[in-house]
Amino acid sequence: MPKIKTNRGAAKRFKRTSSGSFKRNCSHRRHILTKKSTKRKRQLRAPNTIAKSDVAIARRMMPYA
Repeated sequence: MPKIKTNRGAAKRFKRTSSGSFKRNCSHRRHILTKKSTKRKRQLRAPNTIAKSDVAIARRMMPYA
């Protein structure tokens, strides 16, 4: 069997946790930050996990993570 290629876009966005889920960064933190409150920007710093329904897709895109 040949090796499966990792989706490089997914590899740059997600990291697998020890429980098998995937961490991701929050969106809306790239630009137009002056109108967003400090509290909102601070809370966007914290990592999130991807939705349960998307875990299977992420696992398929990153077989060796």
